[in-house]
Amino acid sequence: MPRFRLHIAYEGTDFHGWQRQDPASGEAPRTVQAVVEAALAEALGVMVPLKGASRTDAGVHALDQIAAFTAETRIPVERLAQAITSRLPDDVQVRTAFRVPEDFDPSVHCASKGYRYRIRHGLDSGEPPPLFDRRMIWHTWHRLDVDAMRHAAPLFEGEHDFLAMTRVDHGRAHTVRRVHLCRVRVRGDHDLEIDVAGPGFLYNMVRIIAGTLVEVGRGRLAPSSIREILESRDRSRAGPTLPPHGLRLEWIHLAPWWTLES
Repeated sequence: MPRFRLHIAYEGTDFHGWQRQDPASGEAPRTVQAVVEAALAEALGVMVPLKGASRTDAGVHALDQIAAFTAETRIPVERLAQAITSRLPDDVQVRTAFRVPEDFDPSVHCASKGYRYRIRHGLDSGEPPPLFDRRMIWHTWHRLDVDAMRHAAPLFEGEHDFLAMTRVDHGRAHTVRRVHLCRVRVRGDHDLEIDVAGPGFLYNMVRIIAGTLVEVGRGRLAPSSIREILESRDRSRAGPTLPPHGLRLEWIHLAPWWTLES
């Protein structure tokens, strides 16, 4: 049976994350997976399960989420993305669709993923906080020491036990993860971005890394303290979990043999 890969973008503000939730009673919360599955059912005439590569949290956005489903359809693959998007609400879109091998799994064949946390900081007295992009960028009045943050960020790279950078009730069997990249980039006088990439992350891990770097930027933590915090495995020594609206899933890279479109 044909299998298809979808590339999906969404504004996460009004979603309870990516993953469908089926409570024992009451109305199910609005999730991206459930909304796209409903649009798929309308387009195909049959309900099919959709599997995603990354489970973004409530309020987190995505520029390029990857998901896959298996179904028979008369819709040509080149028109499939448009057919699904025309049945979706304004805060989610299917950007592209491709035919893939029957055993393609977006989670298993995900080689790495990249997240970006956007921050606006140190606005002058009387200058208003973000308005039109307020749902996409986190704001702090404090002027952050970007150079200190730049020195601290690469210390997260490599393989570490990230127990200090996840929720206490993280629910994972182990907390060792590999970070391929952690960088702070300046975007104008008041805007900066924290990019974090790796094969996979713990619950809230990227938002806690961002919160810890903000504490470095405020002078509350020394850049050199990052290694000590990681080694301590103590959540209380790391920074706060920053709000979800500043975070966006930027990209997902598939293992090389899965990048070819058939």
